[in-house]
Amino acid sequence: MRFVAALAAAAAMLIAVPAAAQKGPAAKPEVETFKGVAADPKASVATAVGADPENTWVLDLSTGGRVMIRLRPDVAPKMVTQVKTLTRRKFYDGIIFHRVIDGPENMAQGGDPTGTGTGESDLPDVPAEFNNLPHVRGAVSAARTQDVNSANSQFFIMFGPRLGFDHDYTVFGRVVEGMQWVDKIERGEPPANPTRILHAYIAADNPPPYQAAPVAAPALPEGETKVTLPQ
Repeated sequence: MRFVAALAAAAAMLIAVPAAAQKGPAAKPEVETFKGVAADPKASVATAVGADPENTWVLDLSTGGRVMIRLRPDVAPKMVTQVKTLTRRKFYDGIIFHRVIDGPENMAQGGDPTGTGTGESDLPDVPAEFNNLPHVRGAVSAARTQDVNSANSQFFIMFGPRLGFDHDYTVFGRVVEGMQWVDKIERGEPPANPTRILHAYIAADNPPPYQAAPVAAPALPEGETKVTLPQ
């Protein structure tokens, strides 16, 4: 089982990190507020991507819309390559956000195929690429264990700023459209009804329009069976 990297002495932490916690960031002291990322719910991939569709990550969420993330291969080339490879393998399709926290940690974490916080892809881990991109609202960063070189498939999106994470986790992108759908990700650790990544794409691959998840039919009362009437 993997453990959360300790970012500060336990006495200084606002939230205690359990001994067998999930992979990802721990809390750091409060920082100033930050104005959120504007987003147009009707924006198409083309309007948000601009000149770099090869480095725009598209996440269709079960919360109701499409999130577009500008990837930063200029500062985190290995992590960007990992995410693009996994996306094109459809690895992220169907994966939940398993750890979604307001307050000190202020982020939504996903990318674990087991949904437990301890899983990852079958690709090799990615070495640390700490850089000067800040953990502000909309920043997308790589989750890891105590080993700084253990990033793999898990990532987290910041609801608000947590500059104490800077230079301890690799920021590899930032939300440029659809932050309102990130804000709607179901909270919990784990959430009772977790938000899913319906599909993930690279914009250069010409993703289809967003399509909502199908609504499941209500379960029949115990002992009853479905009767199909003739047409």
